[in-house]
Amino acid sequence: MKIELHKITVRELTEGYVDNQEAGVKAYGGKLDVRPPFQREFVYNDKERDAVIDTITQDFPLNVMYWSVNDDGTFEIIDGQQRTVSICQYVNGDFAHLFRYFDNLTKEEKDQILNYELYIYRCTGSDKEKLKWFKTINIAGKKLTNQELLNAVYASPWLSDAKRYFSKSNCGAYLMGNKYLTGSPIQQDYLETVLDWISGGQIEQYMAEHSIKDSDATALWLYFQQVINWVQAKFKYRSVMKGVDWGAIYNKYGSEHINIEDMEQRIYELIQDSDVGNQKGIYWYVFDADERHLQIRAFDGNTKRRQYEKQKGVCPICGKHFEIEEMEADHITPWSQGGHTTPDNCQMLCRDCNRRKSSK
Repeated sequence: MKIELHKITVRELTEGYVDNQEAGVKAYGGKLDVRPPFQREFVYNDKERDAVIDTITQDFPLNVMYWSVNDDGTFEIIDGQQRTVSICQYVNGDFAHLFRYFDNLTKEEKDQILNYELYIYRCTGSDKEKLKWFKTINIAGKKLTNQELLNAVYASPWLSDAKRYFSKSNCGAYLMGNKYLTGSPIQQDYLETVLDWISGGQIEQYMAEHSIKDSDATALWLYFQQVINWVQAKFKYRSVMKGVDWGAIYNKYGSEHINIEDMEQRIYELIQDSDVGNQKGIYWYVFDADERHLQIRAFDGNTKRRQYEKQKGVCPICGKHFEIEEMEADHITPWSQGGHTTPDNCQMLCRDCNRRKSSK
């Protein structure tokens, strides 16, 4: 892989700047793709944008930026999109800095900005080499997420179409499923979530395959709709449903018959149970009955010590004496059988006896 440092001026960078929204953003005489498929939307706030211009007007050094060199000699921004857009928008007259637009500056002030030198690292190499480099360079500002890094390697018409559904502020996935997903579309969280669901956690493998064979992401979008439609049809909405691993649940249990009324009653009871520590885990538990999803509330230290003293350190199952550090608190009547995490339902067992009891 080849990495070279170049200097360009703001004048050169902003030449031919055009923002075509969905169609992309170009600069540097049309040779620089400012928003390639792996990049997020513009996310700088006014304060951050002004800080970029303030740095330039005071001739302070701006952090280096990173470009990828394409086979045809054009470039894509790896890191520096937010700074680049800030610079181009200001010179283009899209916003004012310190109450003055670029066109209102004196010739000397304009020249100072346009002649300001930017430092750019250009990277030439294979996709895998670039991915490794992306992960190891010290990226300043708002760092690329893991999904954005993968987008950089598997850029394709398929990925561009996927971003249309999952990576815009008011994209289809947001409008349909924002009550169920966490994160932000423009930070690629929605895209990463649905790829994780459909691939069973093998996101890179899925992207590698479909970026080559598919020209659009219709299948991915239809899958997402199936998951969300299933959730909406089977469960009464509660705010705790946001962030549940719905795709994984759908993949495993989506074809099973569900008695919706019975399911709702069980979920209601679990939501009301103060011993349930993880309410999101309820939606797994109602299918597989694995209590580990629920993080059942444990006995506190005072309850354990009082019960230990009451038992005089003797395990009621094996009859042997142990130090308190060698014993564990146990529900006499299991939680699954109606027992609660209360002092009258606590017993101290030695580790071996507790393990054997829990395995039955």
